[in-house]
Formats: sequence, structure tokens, C-alpha cells
Amino acid sequence: MNPIPLQPSTDVIANIQGQMIEAIITFVTFVVAFVALYYVSKRLFKHGVQQGMQSRGVNATVISLSVSVAEVLALLVSVAAASTIAGFEVVMAAFATLSSALALAIGFAAQDLISNFVSGIFILRDEPFHVGDWIEWNGMKGVVREIQLRTTKIETFDNEVITVPNSDLANNPVTNPVSNDTLRLPFLFGIGYDDDIKQAKRIIVEEAKQIDGVLSNPEPSVRLTELGDSYVGLAGRVWIGNPTRGEYVRVRSDFVEAVKERFDEEGIDIPYPYTELTGEVAVSELADTPLVDQRDPVSG
Repeated sequence: MNPIPLQPSTDVIANIQGQMIEAIITFVTFVVAFVALYYVSKRLFKHGVQQGMQSRGVNATVISLSVSVAEVLALLVSVAAASTIAGFEVVMAAFATLSSALALAIGFAAQDLISNFVSGIFILRDEPFHVGDWIEWNGMKGVVREIQLRTTKIETFDNEVITVPNSDLANNPVTNPVSNDTLRLPFLFGIGYDDDIKQAKRIIVEEAKQIDGVLSNPEPSVRLTELGDSYVGLAGRVWIGNPTRGEYVRVRSDFVEAVKERFDEEGIDIPYPYTELTGEVAVSELADTPLVDQRDPVSG
């Protein structure tokens, strides 16, 4: 009976040593390749993104976010390339499959978050409005106080703060009355059908020119725009420069008040809607007839 050897053979030891050396060489190759690739790709990606966006005048917040994304992308590319060089193709294939499944699950679970995030990037890039602008959307209005990547904070004119998802502002019409250097301010004045239209136009223009903040170029104007049931509509139009919500309200109030007082002085009527009822109302007296018991004689 042959004895069982208690010590491993020389071939087994050599095989184990060879596998260990191969693993060490593979690992060292991966580390060296990853460090070199990541250093180079990170510098290239970061520099390219910064230079490209800064040359186009992109918002600093968007540049910072894009640089962070570029660094993550450089990391992933470096890991994949270093793994391929070191011979980790099978591991990388499994990692790619797992990453794809994970990304798909996260995408379904965070659709709204991603939508608001992407919308925030477009808002910061396209700049439809800036901090301090007065905007109107979906029947609401306010002043932009802060633009973040997911939400925008807007202060209403009642001093309330609304946190609006960026997708609401990116996917719906947004009016920005202060985006240009000038803003036209219209107001419809109604006068009576018996009043002198030319006189009323002259008063509106004269009073508009006296209002502080109204521009002389373009100059104030008046157009007859409506023939209502009880009034003739004259649209007075003035222009203000460097518009803000406060300036808009002040000029509009001063303009309307001045024209109203001038109309009163010169006897121009500002009619209000009224309804005249015509016809006759007749009242007939009931004859003195005895009351009749309407109950069923059988059941009553």
C-alpha cells in the first residue's frame, strides 16, 4: 500500500506561485494604466469642457456641474480602458450589465427629479430670465430670487415665496416683461359716445408726457380700439425705460389718475355699464270667492 504524500508536489507549488505572480502583474498593470489614463483623461475632459463653455459665456453653475460630470466620465472611461489592458474583459462586461440595469431602475424611479434637473440646466444655459427679473407663468407672477438646478424660488408681490419645479418653467410659456430695456404700458380709457374723441386723445397724450418715467421716444400714443355697449374705448400707450414691477405699477397709477382728473375738469364722461329695464308689471286682485275644501270626501 503506497503512502499518501503529505506535502504538495513541486508542480502544484509552482502553479500557485505562477498564478500569484500573474495576479500581481495584472493588478499592477491595472493600477498603473488606470492612474495614467485617469490623469490624462481628467485633464483633457476638464480643460475641454471649461474652455468650450467659457468661450460661449455659459453660466458658472452649469460649467461647474459639467466639469463634475466630465470628471466622473473620465473615471469610468479610465476604469474600462485599464481593465481591458489588464485583461479584465469578463469582469467589465458583468459590471457594464449591472450598471445598465441599475441606471434603468434609477431612471424610472426618479423621472421627475431628472426632468427638473435637466430643465434647470437648460434654464441656466438659455437664460430666459435672471435673478431679480419679474416673470409671469400659468397665471402666476413674481420676482425670481434664486435659480437652482432642481427648483426656482420666486417671491410674489405679496411677499410670499414660491418654490417652482424647473420643469414647470421650462415646459410652459414664461413672460419676462423686464428682459428688454423698454416696456410699453397700455391702458384702456372709456369715454361716452357724446364726448369729443379728439379732445380725449389730446388729454391722454398731454397727461402722459407729464408723468415722471414716461419716455419721449417712443412718444405716448392713443388709438381708438373699442366701441362698447356704453363707451368708446381709447387705448393710451406709454413707454418706460429700465422697467421693474414697482416702476410699472407707479407709472400706470400716476397715468390713470392724471387722465381721470383731467377728464373730470373738462367734462369728459367715463361711463360705467348699466342696464335699463322697460315693460309693465301688472297686479290682479283675486275675487272674493269662498275657499273650497279640496280633500277627498271618502278619505277625509
